[in-house]
Amino acid sequence: MRINTEQIVSISEANQNFSKVARAVDRVGEIYIFKNNKPKYKLIDLENDTSLEMTDDEKIDFVAMRVLNRYRLAFEELAK
Repeated sequence: MRINTEQIVSISEANQNFSKVARAVDRVGEIYIFKNNKPKYKLIDLENDTSLEMTDDEKIDFVAMRVLNRYRLAFEELAK
């Protein structure tokens, strides 16, 4: 994996300066967050990411399904 050094931040920097890291994502496209000197997380701008192409309706459906699955038992109980 090749990573540009401008795309690397430590987890402590991401925690303390998230808005700065978010601006860096806007500038370079994606940021890799390192934990214990190893790449652990990838921060991307979903609106500009080509790997996840969804319409607004698809995004709403995705979130709705996640909520329904998570709280399914509660919804079933309420439906009685």
